[in-house]
Amino acid sequence: MAASGWWCGLSLCAKPKQVASESVHGAQLALQRLTAARRCGGGGDAACVDVEAGKPCKCGEEHTEAAAAGRVAAVEAVHHGKPTSSFAHSVINMVGMLIGLGQLSTPYALENGGWASVFLLVGLGVMCAYTAHLIGKCLDDDPASKTYQDIGERAFGGKGRVVASAFIYLEIFFALVSYTISLSDNLPLVFAGAASHLHLPWVRLTATQLLTVAAVLVALPSLWLRDLSTISFLSFAGIVMSLLIFGTVVCAAAFGGVGLGGYIPALRLERIPAVSGLYMFSYAGHIVFPNIHAAMKDPSAFTRVSVASFAVVTALYTALAFVGASMFGPSVSSQITLSMPPGLAVTRIALWATVLTPVTKYALEFAPFAIQLERHLPAAMSPRARTLVRGGVGSAALLLILALALSVPYFQYVLSLTGSLVSVAISIIFPCAFYLKIRWGRVSWPAVALNAAMIAAGVVLAVVGTASSATSLVQSIQKGHAAKVA
Repeated sequence: MAASGWWCGLSLCAKPKQVASESVHGAQLALQRLTAARRCGGGGDAACVDVEAGKPCKCGEEHTEAAAAGRVAAVEAVHHGKPTSSFAHSVINMVGMLIGLGQLSTPYALENGGWASVFLLVGLGVMCAYTAHLIGKCLDDDPASKTYQDIGERAFGGKGRVVASAFIYLEIFFALVSYTISLSDNLPLVFAGAASHLHLPWVRLTATQLLTVAAVLVALPSLWLRDLSTISFLSFAGIVMSLLIFGTVVCAAAFGGVGLGGYIPALRLERIPAVSGLYMFSYAGHIVFPNIHAAMKDPSAFTRVSVASFAVVTALYTALAFVGASMFGPSVSSQITLSMPPGLAVTRIALWATVLTPVTKYALEFAPFAIQLERHLPAAMSPRARTLVRGGVGSAALLLILALALSVPYFQYVLSLTGSLVSVAISIIFPCAFYLKIRWGRVSWPAVALNAAMIAAGVVLAVVGTASSATSLVQSIQKGHAAKVA
């Protein structure tokens, strides 16, 4: 009971109006929650209807319009219950949501970019904190806007919503590919003994690939989940795993006998474009900020929440980057867990946390797409058929992602490409553009100049970063293919 109270005290327990999530997409689930009870107006005949499942109403046809209005009201009540998140709770939720897969690559990024690239890391953190503030201003300007897509539609109409949604789903796809690549890289170290003996003569897959396939198949049933309390538990587990990884790296540096004597160059300018994508991916999370804003008891404190959260996250990333790069120097891997000394208990914990993280993320990342999919299914379709379609499409998509991850096992390049191609747009370019469009005529010229400069900087980072990471990815694929042929 005490543990439950502590969990809920941190606002991490399942609530109708909020699901805290480490994932940049997971908290979308709270806003998208569609299960609500309603009663049809007029008569005594009533039915509890699962809106997401689309169960038919038992009321008469004469009550259809009133029932539809009741359903909307019920859903709105679930979406926008009385906000309960304090300042501290909101900071915890935002920090927990931001810290994720990107932290694994910060030591590698710092070593490749040079210690001076930390100014880029901090600068991007400041820019993202500012654009979070802009999102809060857009939400304050129009209480009807409840999601990132709503802000896009308010700014640029239907096209704004379509573009925002397209980038969100693109980020979901790339994130799932990155999680699966990370799973594939770390599994052989977790099951080192089994990996050396695992071989199926009738399957043309390596031991690592077989382990990855097995792990994904274990996680596959989570895509069939429709119980939000279960998915919110997976979200909380993801937060714990991310914090465990950070803690184990620090413990390895302090007590693992590795030391901090690794050499970090001052600056490698030619690698900054790719490094910027890795850094940018670490700050992705703006699509969830409207949820945090809606859950706050005092939305006027959202800017302070954003500043505090990004300050904490930037400090954690900077510390982890310097500790990891100093521990291993030029030999640091694209994921810090792959460089940690074998045999240490903290290394085993870090590896297990890294392997379990994707398992907690698949259902969470897929949920927004699954809900949209169900919305477009025929209303007359039975709940069982809806579940089969949802689970079947999700399973097929995950198997496709698995095949892609096994074909392109280059974690740092996929992560950098995601950061440059998608995260820069979602976290820097779009918020500035939305804000200027919505509040045009009410913004001072210095603010216009600042936002225009940030849009220009974001475009430059996106173009050069995407070109650099895409080129490196293609070259790596060609080298891998040549090695197989040889």
